[in-house]
Order: sequence, then structure tokens, then C-alpha cells
Amino acid sequence: MEGNKDEAERCIDYAQQAFNYGDRAKAEKFLKKAEKLYPTQKAKDLLTLLNKLEETNASTNSSSDDVRNRRGSSASTPKSPRKESSAGGDASSSSKSSGPEYTQEQLAAVKKIKGAKDYYEILGVSKEATDTDLKKAYRKLALQFHPDKNKAPGATEAFKGIGNAFAILSDAEKRKQYDLYGGEGTSQSPSTSHRHSSANQYEYGYSRGFESDMTAEELFNMFFGGGFPSQSVYTQNNRRRTRFYYANSGHNQENANQGEANNVTVALQVLPILFFILVTLVSSFFVQDPAYSLTRTQKYNVKRATGELEVPYYVKETFVADFQGNLKRLEAGIEEEYISNLRNECFKQRNYKEHLVWRAKNFGDENMLNQARDMQLSSCDALHGLRQKNRIYG
Repeated sequence: MEGNKDEAERCIDYAQQAFNYGDRAKAEKFLKKAEKLYPTQKAKDLLTLLNKLEETNASTNSSSDDVRNRRGSSASTPKSPRKESSAGGDASSSSKSSGPEYTQEQLAAVKKIKGAKDYYEILGVSKEATDTDLKKAYRKLALQFHPDKNKAPGATEAFKGIGNAFAILSDAEKRKQYDLYGGEGTSQSPSTSHRHSSANQYEYGYSRGFESDMTAEELFNMFFGGGFPSQSVYTQNNRRRTRFYYANSGHNQENANQGEANNVTVALQVLPILFFILVTLVSSFFVQDPAYSLTRTQKYNVKRATGELEVPYYVKETFVADFQGNLKRLEAGIEEEYISNLRNECFKQRNYKEHLVWRAKNFGDENMLNQARDMQLSSCDALHGLRQKNRIYG
């Protein structure tokens, strides 16, 4: 039970977040889940508060419905002929309108977005989608559902939902949180994903408990660098109504400044790489090939031997003309490297022989034991021969 305490506290945090966004149903769900995982007084108090708020809203709504009914009955009585003429004017003006400015395909697309179960379905991508897939999907949908291009009812809310989905899924940390807990609130039907706004109207719950750090318009302008001609787009939140203006002239100047900043950033990022490449190229001119090799290669194909231990080594064809150092000191270094290699190989061969002997004894295999004991240690023999002939120690 104690192990569920952290998970319960996390559910309480998400419940408080949902409550702040106005989604009381989701807040109640997380609080009940927290109570199941690890009962706390905090969760009980929040549930009690939610129930009291629901009772208060129910009584307030019933009284407001009575007032609206009375107003409706009084408004249904005709006042004067002037009222009829006004209605006639409205009818004539509506008859002059050119009809809906959207297609059935646009309306169907809006309904599909608003009926999506989660952010992945909104963008039409899988849960394994990469950043490139998310950007590609957002670019296509944002242009399709922008309110200046799509006049279908609900297009603005769908546009906000698309922007919010991209903002959350393109952020690694927010996407992780959404994958863990976001599904809790997306399993409900589209009708239940609406919530009351401050104007007593229903607003599509495009945030679904997760809100990005910028609005859909700001994200669109940042992504496309300006968007459409100068107009105003209204977005309604829980407690306030904000009007966003955007114009090509202002955004062009902003994009120019942003472009200069991006160029400086790119230059600062590229400079260390260029410096590293330059240092590598310069150093390559000063680094010379080794004077010898202990193994024969295509470049080192002339065989020689040291004067003291007669250790074979190989040099280039131009060794005599190119080498300007002390030959005796060079050959002393060759002998030291040769002896060091023999010691390493001797150590490996002895370890391998001991392993074979141990294995043969464990299996009780007499033939394997004899083969292991008869195994030749060529590097050890060569090292022993050098010690005998030339008094090499160690």
C-alpha cells in the first residue's frame, strides 16, 4: 500500500490541474483513483469540495433556467408593427447572403478532429511518430483548418486542438506525461469533452488537461512565419477572451530579426566544428609515419634486424635516405617493444593452457588433459630463448 503513495499524490496533482482547467469530471476521476491507491485526507477534502460545487451549480442552473423561461414567454408576445418590419429586414438581408462559406468536406474534417480520442488521432499519427512525422502532420492540418481558410463551424476549436496536440507531443517531457496519464481523460466521448465557459456556453475541451505554453496562433505564426493576411482571430479560454492580431508587415520584420538571430546561432554552432577540422588538417601535415613496423605491410616491406637481439622489423624503401635519427636508439626501442609483446602473448598462452587443464580435470577427460599439458607456448619459448642468449631479465 505504501508503494502506491507517490502514484496517489501524482493523481491528486493531475486532479487539481484538471480542476483549474474547469474539467471537474476528470478531476473527480483522478481523485477517486488516488483514494483507491492510497487514501488521504487531502483527496477526501477535494472530493467533498467538488460535490459541494456541483450542488451549488445545480441549484444556480435551475434558477437561471426559470428566469430564461419567463423571459422567453414574454419575448414571444409581439410588441409592435415596427418589430415585424425589423424582422422583415433581417429576412431580406439573410436572403442576400451567399450561403455557407464552407464545404461538406471541411465540415466533416472538423467533426473528425473534434471526435478524436487523443492527440495522436488528432494529428493522424501513430504513438511511435518521430518529430519529423509530427511536423509534417501539423503543417498539413494547420493550413487546412486555419480559421481564415476553413469557415466551417467548429474550425477554430479544431485548429486550437491541432496546435495544442502538436505542442504537447513535440515536447519530450510533456509527451511522456501525456502518454502516462493523458489517456485517462481522452477515453470519454466527444460530447463529454466539452466544458462550460464563462459565457454559459459550451466550449470544446481541446486542451484535455494538457495545455501548451503558447496559443495555437502563436505556434502557427512561429511555424509558418506569418500565416495569412491581416485579420483577427478570437480564442476563448476559461476566464477571459483574448483577441489575437497578426499582420504580414509586422511578421515580416519579426521574421527578418529572427532569421538574423538564427544565422548567428548557426554560425556559433558551426565554428567549433570548423576549428576542429582545421586543427586536424594542420596536424596531419606535421605528423610523420612511424619509422618501422614489426609486421610486414605494403608500405613497410624492407626487412631489417636489430644489432643486439637480431629482432626482425620492416621499414620503407626510402628508410636509408629519409631517416635522420639515431639508428642504435631506434633499434633499442624496437627490441623493447618486441620483448613487451612477447611477454603479453606468453601471459595469454599460459592462462589459456591453465584453463584447458582445469576444464579437462572437471570433465574427467584424460585425452583432453594430455592435449592441454602438451600445448606449446611459442611466445614463452621465444622469450626464454632471449633470456638465455642475451641475459634478458623480467
